[in-house]
Amino acid sequence: MNPDTHARALALLRRFYGYDSFRPGQAEIIDAVAAGRDAIALMPTGGGKSLCYQMPALMCDGVCVVVSPLIALMDDQVAALLANGIPAAAVHSNRPDDEVREALEQARLGRVKLLYTSPERFVADLPAWSRSLPIRIVAIDEAHCISQWGHDFRPVYTELAGVKAALPGVPVIALTATADRLTRDDIARQLALRDPFSWTGSFDRPNISIEVAPDPGKARRIARVRELVRKYPDDSGIVYCLSRAKAEAMTAALQACGIRAACYHAGMPAAAREESQRAFINGDVSVVCATVAFGMGIDKSNIRWVVHNNMPANIESYYQEIGRAGRDGLPAEAVMFHSVGDVITLRRFIDDSDSSRRGINTEKLARMQAFVDAAVCRRRMLLSYFNEEKVRDCGNCDVCRSAPLRFDGTVAVQKALSAVVRTDCGVGAYMLCDILRGSLRHDLRLRGYDRIRTFGAGADMSMAEWNYYISQMIQLGLLDVAYDDNNRLRPTPYGMRALRGEERVMLAKYTERTAARSAAKTASSASRSDTDSLLARLKAVRRAEAARIKMPPYLIFSDASLADMARRRPHTLDDFREVQGAGEVKTARFGQMFLDAIRDFERGTLL
Repeated sequence: MNPDTHARALALLRRFYGYDSFRPGQAEIIDAVAAGRDAIALMPTGGGKSLCYQMPALMCDGVCVVVSPLIALMDDQVAALLANGIPAAAVHSNRPDDEVREALEQARLGRVKLLYTSPERFVADLPAWSRSLPIRIVAIDEAHCISQWGHDFRPVYTELAGVKAALPGVPVIALTATADRLTRDDIARQLALRDPFSWTGSFDRPNISIEVAPDPGKARRIARVRELVRKYPDDSGIVYCLSRAKAEAMTAALQACGIRAACYHAGMPAAAREESQRAFINGDVSVVCATVAFGMGIDKSNIRWVVHNNMPANIESYYQEIGRAGRDGLPAEAVMFHSVGDVITLRRFIDDSDSSRRGINTEKLARMQAFVDAAVCRRRMLLSYFNEEKVRDCGNCDVCRSAPLRFDGTVAVQKALSAVVRTDCGVGAYMLCDILRGSLRHDLRLRGYDRIRTFGAGADMSMAEWNYYISQMIQLGLLDVAYDDNNRLRPTPYGMRALRGEERVMLAKYTERTAARSAAKTASSASRSDTDSLLARLKAVRRAEAARIKMPPYLIFSDASLADMARRRPHTLDDFREVQGAGEVKTARFGQMFLDAIRDFERGTLL
């Protein structure tokens, strides 16, 4: 990086953001964009992409137009910038006309450094804006949306291809957190970027613990969420569901347990969605149960866990969604439950989708299934998908913590295959589980399945175990799912050889995740360290101030900043400025109240 540019950028970083150094890749991207060069930035969620265009915007005389796909994302970014003392505005359909006119006038005068807008509005207004606004940089966020290879393709993004012709000489920076090699190349081609500087950061998020488990049933899924809520009482989590109905059902179940939960999906009225998001951001609810429509771009730093109630459709979506946890770099957890039913539902979605994308989506689903069924380090699989090599196991995923035992599963396989054959291939996965376990459900008996020879032959195993083994049988090619025939299971030639005893089948052994916790390991207020107790006090101060000024708590200070505060224990405003994330404006606005809280805490511990 140019030494003068670097020194200036570092001064702005300390003044507005409260940090003393850049993350890997940020300085190089900032230098390229500030010098007028196009750029592509691929960084993980929480990796600091926004700074890569915000800093050049602060360093130039005009305005940076930021194209963003969601209103919530724009408003969240603008609120964060304003909290840091950086002039920013958003122009979208939810803003009154007079506010839009004022924002554009301030941008015309150079008094707004960052102007956020939607791709639709930008395409429509670009001819006028190119003449009336001093546009010096264009940033296209969630740039994978422009590519048909991307997991979230949006046709309107393709209309951004004309930005280089409309604004010759203005650098364009495309940013995304999830793009494989095909998508990256397609982004540059679609946007007609000229010799772009390209940076691909590490996709590794080692602070996120990864766990994948077969669906153990509704009661135990809810119990797992309750466990996470108890473990992180001052923080937040997201439960992703495959359908609107499942999101609503999970919300109701958690609320019945006394958990502050809200629902979010595209079928809700706009006002209800906004209320759920606002409550989550402000900390009024601790859990949001949502479809994938929720969470993009929300920079809430204290999301400590993400649960996937069902398997996502592709690895890009999964990676992006778990990345919403632990954005501050502190420990976080990602838990996924999966079942054969998820695969069937997702396959149906693909069959009903645009025919031009069916092949792409089918392949991506296959990669997701391989990830779910993996018996190797899950983080290595994720990084490999994004063309990043990791030579050692991570030690922070369920496979690394407990490598699966393999056993000769031929007898279990034969029981399942025999049941399928004896029902004339007329059952799906769930009915097969119930037959093997000897369920007395009415529709099973009505069809006479309680009279076949293998009825109850697997009563010694739970629903979760059979679901796990049947999933493996499908993945191993012993069973095929007839998607065009009500998802009925059919033995393959390989399966028939196994049924006849001609093939030996090794399966990964199901092991039940223990929910027990040693009493000796249970953290109590009495055994908390002084630093933990002070951190809890600082969070309470933040929560009270956030409620008073009606600002999301994490926009005052992130959990990482509060943790640094608790370690440093500053006593003066000069000391306070050394806290990570304590920029000039935040120190002046909030510093004294946190200094008072630290002083009062220390007095209390000395009494």
